[in-house]
Amino acid sequence: MVRVVLLVLVVALFLVGPQLWTRRVFARHSTPRPDYPGTGGELARHLLNRFDLQHITVEPTEMGDHYDPVTKAVRLTPAIFEGKSLTAITIAAHEVGHAIQDHLGYQPLAERTKLVRVAQRAEKLGAVLMMGIPIAAAVARTPVASVVVMMAGLATMGISTLVHLLTLPVEWDASFRRALPVLRQGNYLSPDDERGARSILTAAAFTYLAASLASLLNLWRWIAFLRR
Repeated sequence: MVRVVLLVLVVALFLVGPQLWTRRVFARHSTPRPDYPGTGGELARHLLNRFDLQHITVEPTEMGDHYDPVTKAVRLTPAIFEGKSLTAITIAAHEVGHAIQDHLGYQPLAERTKLVRVAQRAEKLGAVLMMGIPIAAAVARTPVASVVVMMAGLATMGISTLVHLLTLPVEWDASFRRALPVLRQGNYLSPDDERGARSILTAAAFTYLAASLASLLNLWRWIAFLRR
């Protein structure tokens, strides 16, 4: 019993801890900075123009900060789009990093984009298939039917897990090989602010790591349940 409790606590720490840490880091660096010449949205537009990416739009959104490689748009939440804080500047530069990846034909981003489209449909289908195992077995009156449905369900859920695993290196590249060097080389940040920006990007990366672990855990739970 003690081992089970410890295992649950460790898993919870890995899944929830990065999110709490990220929120704390973001909040620490979200204080408005009058010394910054522009907002996160304005910096994103400036950087895109600097790299001859005028065709990529910068838009406000309520759906989370992200770059859409299909519509060629950098979308920022109001706090980032309108903010003049280190967090706003750093996150805006990170999303521009994805736009740069797309422009340069960064293959992992292209593969993730394809997988995301498949995973969005497959994840829903996978859950339906997994719940349909008892029905399939009852209707067909043979264990083969349930095995087939089970394998199809696990395969679709596996696609979602693969997307999460592929996300981490894509995000890391956008942060530390694109955004941070751009901010450093353009002298957009002081040395102290650069250290803060690195903390923000590292904290964000850990949330993607937690999402990957959660996806793997979810797949493992289904496998363990079906083996009973």
